[in-house]
Amino acid sequence: MTEDGKVHLTLRDVSEASGVSEMTVSRVLRNKGDVSARTREKVLAAARSLGYVPNKIAGALASNRVNLVGVIIPSLSNMVFPEVLTGISRVLDETVLQPVFGATHYAPETEEKVIYEMLSWRPSGLIVAGLEHNDAARAMMRNAAIPVVEIMDVDGAAIDANVGISHHRAGRDMAREITRRGYRRIAFLGSNMPDDHRARKRLEGFEQGLSEAGLALAATEFYSGGSSLRKGREMATAALAREPDLDFLYFSNDLIGAGGLLHCLEAGIDVPNRVGLAGFNGVDLLDGLPMHLTTMDACRMEIGVKAAEIVAGRALDGRTDLPARIELDPKLIRGETLRPAPDRA
Repeated sequence: MTEDGKVHLTLRDVSEASGVSEMTVSRVLRNKGDVSARTREKVLAAARSLGYVPNKIAGALASNRVNLVGVIIPSLSNMVFPEVLTGISRVLDETVLQPVFGATHYAPETEEKVIYEMLSWRPSGLIVAGLEHNDAARAMMRNAAIPVVEIMDVDGAAIDANVGISHHRAGRDMAREITRRGYRRIAFLGSNMPDDHRARKRLEGFEQGLSEAGLALAATEFYSGGSSLRKGREMATAALAREPDLDFLYFSNDLIGAGGLLHCLEAGIDVPNRVGLAGFNGVDLLDGLPMHLTTMDACRMEIGVKAAEIVAGRALDGRTDLPARIELDPKLIRGETLRPAPDRA
């Protein structure tokens, strides 16, 4: 057991849990030797339930750690994450630590596999996007005996430390701003990916904000797969055709929001007086649009910086004074797609 109470799991732990010898456990985990399928299944099930990860560098280093920080995000191609990775790299570049990146594609099974592989190299820290993980992934991170920082979201309990914004609050604040501007027939357009938990929380907060104003969503439109301008156009077209009296379209991210804006402008719709629009994230693509899309800055760079500071401070300097939870404030960016509030007209 480490000084902070975390347990280093060993082959003996897996042996006792599975009821077979340590040598057999070793053979199964190294995929060597003749082991029956039934025994192999018992060992793998025991290892998975314990959160045991084999040590690929055992004996190679006196510290039993490498100067790597595993960074696990849903997608390396999603435009949301480059700023997060830049923030992480900016801090770690000043240390001996080196980030290594893995992508989960929003799939819990893939995340479990990536975490397993990352931890098997005994990194000095782990930074993982989101708070929702399957039981095996949570067990591995809980027993890793290294700093683990979950990022992007603070709406839930963290395994160790976390840095992010409240997506529930971001959605609620956007709804309050929209209704304050006099919009009443409001639609939500976003992803139907069941594992995009942050988008789900924003929608829940958005609906709460509408409820405070005595409103409910007038329409919803969902898409599957990756975000694109085309999908934003298609959803805006479909929503306005089905509900012609809609006066506001709230998109779950800026890319589809930009597509929706382009559709409205091409269709000759008066934005923001006839129809208002807003997105989420505050990405740089907004600078090239015919109108500035109203959106919300999700503090991506700062999230990366703060997460890396926690990992580096604890892993290299043994600091115990660093906060375990850092909540940043999402910032509304008032573009040209939101009409003036009555008190500012």
